[in-house]
Amino acid sequence: MRSTSSKNRTRRAAKPAAALLAAALALALTGCGGGGNKSSNDGGSSGSSGSVKLPKLNGQTLEVAAVWTGAEQDNFMKVMDEFKKRTGAKVNFVPTGNNTSTFLGTKIQGGQPPDVAFLPQVGVLHQFADKGWLKPLGADAKAQLEKNFSKGWGDLGAWKGKQYGVYAKAANKSLVWYNTKAFEAAGITQAPKTWKDFLSTAQTLSDAGSPAVSVGGADGWTLTDWFENVYLSQAGPEKYDQLAAHKIKWTDPSVKDALTTLAQLWGKNDLIAGGTKGALNTEFPKSVTQTFSGSTPAAMVFEGDFVAANINGDTKAKLGTDAKVFPFPAVGSQAPVVSGGDVAVALKDNKGAQALLTFLASTDAAEIWAAQGGILSPNKEMDQSKYKDAITAQIAKQLLAAGDNFRFDMSDQAPAAFGGTAGIGEWKDLQDFLRNPKDVAGAQQKLEADAAKAYAAG
Repeated sequence: MRSTSSKNRTRRAAKPAAALLAAALALALTGCGGGGNKSSNDGGSSGSSGSVKLPKLNGQTLEVAAVWTGAEQDNFMKVMDEFKKRTGAKVNFVPTGNNTSTFLGTKIQGGQPPDVAFLPQVGVLHQFADKGWLKPLGADAKAQLEKNFSKGWGDLGAWKGKQYGVYAKAANKSLVWYNTKAFEAAGITQAPKTWKDFLSTAQTLSDAGSPAVSVGGADGWTLTDWFENVYLSQAGPEKYDQLAAHKIKWTDPSVKDALTTLAQLWGKNDLIAGGTKGALNTEFPKSVTQTFSGSTPAAMVFEGDFVAANINGDTKAKLGTDAKVFPFPAVGSQAPVVSGGDVAVALKDNKGAQALLTFLASTDAAEIWAAQGGILSPNKEMDQSKYKDAITAQIAKQLLAAGDNFRFDMSDQAPAAFGGTAGIGEWKDLQDFLRNPKDVAGAQQKLEADAAKAYAAG
């Protein structure tokens, strides 16, 4: 369920982005210092001095729904504080939980949709648009989008010739964050560049007494990200695109290879913090905090750039000093570059919803949000010095420099019933595989059965 434009975008080569990622993170690892704040902004007006024009909303209350909790939610509300200041609106935030499409679908069908929602899956945008649940962007929002975003990011928010969304928040999901003290204690001086080196590093850390890898297996979406990085690097971009569109089956030998590779880590309890059982009971935020806090912290945690928000908000670790990052290790000839994002869409046809989308597409909002930490913006016109820390600034620079040469999160391209819902589909199937990594064939069969059903239903 992808638009032609999205499909064409994802077919472009991933190699340039992989090289840019390695170069950018090398700079971050060697020259970021203590991760100091590069911006004087802390939720106030951006350096562009309110360049985007917004209407006065005279106390109108807007409801905004998104999956974020904790530090991510708090950081977003700093952006909303500025929106409220400029427009006079009130903003209520409603957390959707991981089942975003189900939560919103129920609200819409009950006649009480939020004004604006952030959708974490491209497939959900397509489904909602087909149902007539989304309102197209107004002229002002479209003008900001066209001015500040590349065509690739604009295309991701469009469907069947209509522009519905703004990707105000992006993610680089090909990163491994590590506890520098754990690496030093184990005598590790270089970050691993290949999967073989990654497994060797994990074993060295484990032997030195550190839980090697923290896995947030209670949240199935983190496991899809593990799979996608391994699959993209090992099978290559063409196969990735085919599997994302379900043009090849999950019983394909390339999927077997990727699951077998994952089992090299997931099948070793001594390399996973808390073992398999512990991983399945660990939600994403805890997977970060148990890497950078506690008496026996884990050494590494895989996930996107948004990990920085959890490090900053939930631990005392300092980015660039206590917490550093390296690219996801190459399984094949190239390191993978997988991206994701949250697209803001209007579910009500009113002036307030369109004003909020216009603001979210502006450099003003992007700079305020970036100053909080833990976010990447695809906004190419924003002042890059507004990022809170040097690591995030370098990762953002890499994302922009890569243009469209990356692959969008595979599960986010799938129908929500397969790639975006807790307790069913790919999320559950990979949790079951984490529970029993020896059953590669069984996992493939279950993944294919669930994928076939979801794609057939649309």
